[in-house]
Amino acid sequence: MQAIPTTAAVFDGAAERYDEIFTNSLIGRAQRQVVWEQMERVFSPGSSLLELNCGTGEDAFFLARKGMNVVAFDQSPNMIEVAIERRNRGAVDAVSFSVLDTQNLSRLSPEKKFQGAFSNFGGLNCVSDVPGVAEDLASLLEPGAPLVLCTLGPSCLWEICWYALQGKWKKALRRLKGSTEARIGSGQPFEIHYYSTAALQVMFWPFFRLKFWKGVGIAVPPSYLEPWAARFPRLLRALIQLDRWWGSVPGVRGMADHILLVFERT
Repeated sequence: MQAIPTTAAVFDGAAERYDEIFTNSLIGRAQRQVVWEQMERVFSPGSSLLELNCGTGEDAFFLARKGMNVVAFDQSPNMIEVAIERRNRGAVDAVSFSVLDTQNLSRLSPEKKFQGAFSNFGGLNCVSDVPGVAEDLASLLEPGAPLVLCTLGPSCLWEICWYALQGKWKKALRRLKGSTEARIGSGQPFEIHYYSTAALQVMFWPFFRLKFWKGVGIAVPPSYLEPWAARFPRLLRALIQLDRWWGSVPGVRGMADHILLVFERT
């Protein structure tokens, strides 16, 4: 029987092409911009921030350029290597990168308190013990500190319609199962979990209080439809504007590719 690769090994294999697939893609930039705008609202210049599942460091670099200091971690050594190379090329000094699994945050010293924390684009979906992560985070954040999470949503309207039209019902409804196998491009499969907003609210209580949430990627399609987006750039621009309105509409925002949540340390 073939061994199932660890999540770290999967992302190690995807590190070289990760920015090509997500960071520099039209869809990736469109969805990331919404998250950045929210982070600018809740994080203050001069703040010391903790990033989980940092990937190649795109979000850390953005916040560093806005005057914040970021301590960033990822379980993939290759992702961290790429991030450090990017930091060295861009001379961004306000970011430090280290290898650490999100489920091992207890290894960090609770004496160093952060003024905020964040995890973007589904990093938390690779975690099975979310309540444990919430408790560890609580020991590292100051009271009142914001926590920004962008997770893969449990019910993506685009995904359901796209695969249903092709008769691929298993793929169309895969998020509704709660957990399933996923791939980055043509890489190896790994397990991913889909959490509802209500479930995350319970998992982070009583250490964190949910203040706000919205959908990211309701009108804008998931990243695997990048070839379609590149073919119809004018339509994509229209969908980006529509997405900004739909993202906050009750009953619709939960059908997004990603869910953006803002918590506060109690």
